[in-house]
Amino acid sequence: MIQRLRLIAAASAAACALTLVAGCSNDNDGKDTAGDRPSSSASTASPSSSESSAASVAKDLLPPVSAYVNGVKNKDLDGLAGAFAENAELIDSGRRFNGRAAIRDWAKAEVIGGTLTVIKVAGNRPGYQRLLVRFAPGGTGGFEAYYAFTVTGSAITKAELTYA
Repeated sequence: MIQRLRLIAAASAAACALTLVAGCSNDNDGKDTAGDRPSSSASTASPSSSESSAASVAKDLLPPVSAYVNGVKNKDLDGLAGAFAENAELIDSGRRFNGRAAIRDWAKAEVIGGTLTVIKVAGNRPGYQRLLVRFAPGGTGGFEAYYAFTVTGSAITKAELTYA
């Protein structure tokens, strides 16, 4: 039964992967699985369960974290950088970027143009959110990673990105 559910989840993820993403999950076996949220649909049919799951993940994001995810999705460098506090710190697999200007430069060189899929919210408490994501720097392929965000007020003050 679990193997069948995993096959269904894999098929759902593959179908979702055909579109630009912000996140998608499938809770059939109690575990979130990777997938992409369709950005729109030409069909007038009711939303699929993966679209509903993606919307569920998206609504669970803290506003500055959502701004980061949407900045990647929309190739909006200013929106992504604006999600960070002026004195924020970003740690990308051990490399440190201090301040919004340095984070903006990093995002311009390494993030904008890629796709980011939020697989699940892996940790959530006031002022902190940890996501399991799939990031594809060139828009295809990619890798899974954990993105941990510390949020103060309306801005990300620290982000730590590590391979999953």
